[in-house]
Amino acid sequence: MSGRRARLVVLGALTAAAPLSLDTYLPALPALTADLATTPSVAQLSLTSCLVGLALGQLVAGPLSDVLGRRRPMLVGAAGFAVVSALCAVAPSIEVLVALRLAQGLLGAVGIVVARAVVRDTSDATRSARAFATLMLVSGVAPIVAPVLGGQLLRVTSWRGVFVVLAVYGALSGLAVLALVRESLPPTRRRAGSAAATIASFRVLLADRRVLACVLAAGLLFSAMFAYISGSTFVLQDLYGLSPQAFSGVFAANSVGIVASVQLAGRLAGSGRVRPERLLVGGLGIAVLGTGVLLASALLDAGLGGIVAGLFVTVVGVGQVLPSATTLTLADHPEHAGSASALLGTAQFLVGAGTAPLVGLAGGRSAVPMAATMAAAVVLGAVVFGVLWRTAGRAAT
Repeated sequence: MSGRRARLVVLGALTAAAPLSLDTYLPALPALTADLATTPSVAQLSLTSCLVGLALGQLVAGPLSDVLGRRRPMLVGAAGFAVVSALCAVAPSIEVLVALRLAQGLLGAVGIVVARAVVRDTSDATRSARAFATLMLVSGVAPIVAPVLGGQLLRVTSWRGVFVVLAVYGALSGLAVLALVRESLPPTRRRAGSAAATIASFRVLLADRRVLACVLAAGLLFSAMFAYISGSTFVLQDLYGLSPQAFSGVFAANSVGIVASVQLAGRLAGSGRVRPERLLVGGLGIAVLGTGVLLASALLDAGLGGIVAGLFVTVVGVGQVLPSATTLTLADHPEHAGSASALLGTAQFLVGAGTAPLVGLAGGRSAVPMAATMAAAVVLGAVVFGVLWRTAGRAAT
């Protein structure tokens, strides 16, 4: 394996911290709820707090990496993630677990945001599209493996054992960074480290309507994904009676769909045959179709087949949108790569955090809250992108 590809594998492993943190213990949520004597909606706050941490952590780590460089923050983030994951394994109550999950998200966010900035540091516009696709392929394996791993771990351990595995993963990621990832931002290219400079950087990005269109579209579609992530475990297991192992199989099939979609989008954009904005629009259309099928199936009580089909089509659309939105967001402002990466990631996880409690309101009694939340997020994302992208084009002429 070449040095460049090895580095991408390590960066992908760092970005996988988020799906691993969220997805590995999904099959254990019902058991966790019972073990800590809480309710499904409160248990899902452990998802929400992790999402908030992932959002806020990126907002801090991205600009900080523009000042300090990329390597040191990645090492600190990986080590801290390992320690806090170990503490989650011994949490005595849901309140303590929710607080620790916030810290886990904050530290896990560092690798996610800095990995994207490293790709932008070392690639031009064309190569970055391919690199982001490779990055998402590596990190995309995590949603496939995580619920399957979680389901199998529950055969031999409890939900606490899942967090022990996450602690080991964080430690190994830190060692991989130490061995294989060099600093990609030399001191001569770093920004001044002041609050005013950070605010100015975000102002530049937010004033660009194309950047804003991509950030909001990606954030809203990511929130649809988290509605699926947080709601599907109760809907598919409690409502439709799937075992933790069968649930992990459905989740894995959907993850294969999103990974295949990500790779196709990356190859098409990287070849120059299809512009990233066209891929993004196409992905939005696919996601709208998928959530339409999902919501109709839930409202008409059409059974498990319609729910699974709607989820699959939706995640395929999301897989086409996310790498295209990432490429477009980071393309025009290389001097603000860390801040742009932070803005993109923060929007995704912060908006996603608001959806997790909504889909748990009905517990496992109905699929409608999950389907309605996903459909609303996708349609709003399509509308917002269309309006902002069109007005940005007019402003440029």
